[in-house]
Amino acid sequence: MTIRTKLMSMSNPTPCTKPPDMSDTQGRGLYVKTWGCQMNVYDSVRMVDMLRPLGWHPVDAPEAADMIVLNTCHIREKATEKLYSELGRLRADKIASGRKLLVAVTGCVAQAEGDEILRRAPVVDLVVGPQAYHRLPELIARTTREAGLKLVDTDFPVVSKFDLLPQETAGQGAIAMLAVQEGCDKFCSFCVVPYTRGAEASRPAADVLAEAQRLVATGAREITLLGQNVNAYHGTGPDGRTWNLARLLRAVADIEGVTRLRYMTSHPRDMDDELVRAHAEIPALMPFLHLPVQSGSDQILQAMNRQHSAADYLRIVDKLRAARPDLALSSDFIVGHPGETSADFDATLKLVETVGFAAAYSFKYSVRPGTPAASLGMQIEESVKDERLARLQEAIGRGAAAFNQTTVGSVVPVLFDRAGRRPGQMHGRTPWLQAVHVTAPTRLLGQIADVRIDAAHANSVSGTVVTANAVEAA
Repeated sequence: MTIRTKLMSMSNPTPCTKPPDMSDTQGRGLYVKTWGCQMNVYDSVRMVDMLRPLGWHPVDAPEAADMIVLNTCHIREKATEKLYSELGRLRADKIASGRKLLVAVTGCVAQAEGDEILRRAPVVDLVVGPQAYHRLPELIARTTREAGLKLVDTDFPVVSKFDLLPQETAGQGAIAMLAVQEGCDKFCSFCVVPYTRGAEASRPAADVLAEAQRLVATGAREITLLGQNVNAYHGTGPDGRTWNLARLLRAVADIEGVTRLRYMTSHPRDMDDELVRAHAEIPALMPFLHLPVQSGSDQILQAMNRQHSAADYLRIVDKLRAARPDLALSSDFIVGHPGETSADFDATLKLVETVGFAAAYSFKYSVRPGTPAASLGMQIEESVKDERLARLQEAIGRGAAAFNQTTVGSVVPVLFDRAGRRPGQMHGRTPWLQAVHVTAPTRLLGQIADVRIDAAHANSVSGTVVTANAVEAA
């Protein structure tokens, strides 16, 4: 293990560089702020789990924290800007309050920028990449023991971090995330994931099944299997053979108490026939799939190194809908990739209309240093990207509104996972991952109840509970 250190001079220290005295962490407050994908959300949960036995307890506001962890995303340029803006506010707050505070930056920006974060933001004490989270207790101990010590750990260990993180014990509630795969070998031209998360690595199936059982024991009814490229899963099974994602899904679905099952994020190249059949044959596998396409233009897909065409994607969609006719799809899109013409963008709009996505995430292309697309010519002007993004989002919005409208008047099973924003309101999810708001008693938390959908909204639906025959939470 290589840990780079910076020992700051302690002559005339300022409040922003003076290290906190954290030698006694009993009862210390821990605040974690997370940006980015569901894998980051999962990692944040695991960091809290790991630090809790050492006396750190999660708090709801940074003002109540003795340690702040900023778990970052590096996919978009603005995400990096948000980090430095947040660090600037933390520095100002720390100077104004004079309080002791340990600040750690984790995630993909930490992996990509390393020492640069310490240079630009001296309020930071620790910079830890996604593969080094299991070393957080040691890093915190060293930083709090040695005045002025700042640490950067962005090594990729030989042993998977999943083998080293402690078991999850606190639980995530009725809807839980479970990481089964990390990293990516696809090397899309615009993407930093292979550089910040490393090569594709899959957890042994036995470990995944054991964690799924623990999640059910702590209240989970719906489990989402996570990975940067989850359908490339190739973990070792209990039988000594390599399991693919379809085999893993069947095994997780067989666990008593798993009522709903999902997976994300997928790559079209790894959507094989066995996985398609799983959508037809596994009752717990919900009829909703996030399958990024990024563009509808073959020219841009080739420039992105996506290794599939628009026609390939549409054939996969046809297979999936033949296997599961009520399947709803979501996707990712990037507009303004270098070289994108008006015709290329029109092809994307055509694909959106053809598929009819229930939801989608869309972004302007942003240069990510070190990626192949960053060195391409033919960069698109920001004003053009803005105009195309607005048009794409309008088309996506029409599709989402149309899908939500198709459910109005129907009775669907809803899993309630938390209280709503208004008094007496409960929030839940349909099988198609729609957010549902109803007036209902809190006893429905963690249960599934039939709901009549009364109205469709831009990003959710609302309805009325029509049955008390809910699935009891354990």
